[in-house]
Amino acid sequence: MKIIEPHVHMIARTVQDYERMARMHTVAICEPAFWAGYDRTSPAAFHDYFTHISEFEPTRAAQFLIQHYCWVCINPKEAEDVGFSREVISFIPEFLSKPTVLGLGEIGLHKSTANEMTIFEEQVELALKYDQLIWIHTPHLDDKLYGTRKMLEYLSGHGGVNPDRVMFDHMEEHTLPLVLDKGFWGAMTVYPVTKNSPHRVIDAIERFGTGKLIVDASGDWGPSDPATLHDTLFEMRRRGHAESDVEDIFYNNPCRFLGQGGKFKLKPTR
Repeated sequence: MKIIEPHVHMIARTVQDYERMARMHTVAICEPAFWAGYDRTSPAAFHDYFTHISEFEPTRAAQFLIQHYCWVCINPKEAEDVGFSREVISFIPEFLSKPTVLGLGEIGLHKSTANEMTIFEEQVELALKYDQLIWIHTPHLDDKLYGTRKMLEYLSGHGGVNPDRVMFDHMEEHTLPLVLDKGFWGAMTVYPVTKNSPHRVIDAIERFGTGKLIVDASGDWGPSDPATLHDTLFEMRRRGHAESDVEDIFYNNPCRFLGQGGKFKLKPTR
């Protein structure tokens, strides 16, 4: 079956990762904007970064017959400086018309500060102004429940946000039901240190179903591997889940969410 990797930071990966993913039947990947391993020294660095992921990475992926899409934003880890962040936000609209840019993401919270929340809200407003999809980063570990509730409260009370067009990423057992109950999408990230294992992901699927739920593997500068997505797929099959449910989680559901923006269109395969 065909696989979609909904969240992977290929700027941090090698060509060999593209090759391995292609051999594991990955037909499309989506790269949200994120931290570079250090705080960028100027807003111009973000402009170069957005150019890289929207123009250069698609050429690397195409060598292996993979379609590459991306998201742009100032990520929550670098959003504490409001003035700096607003300079970055000022040039985001010029990237939103590019054919491979899916929307604003991954916006959200890191330490759930007032400044981070301000920049989160301003990027939500930008997404609404330009009719863009939204991809949300939820905080790590101890702050996850608090930060997720904080963003849910804002979005649910906004009045102009369509939950069908918003994905909450890095979900876990204690945050996923909150998001799904409000009608938003949830993504579970397989990551060896701070997030889910394949077993935990399938446990959650068995508990919450396959409706508005997807799985991603992250893949960044840390101890991560895009192949963990396929490890999770194998675990779902090993437990005897129907192949139609497996296809929903790893292909159909990503298509359903991403396709709403009008740009995510997979090329037919022979």
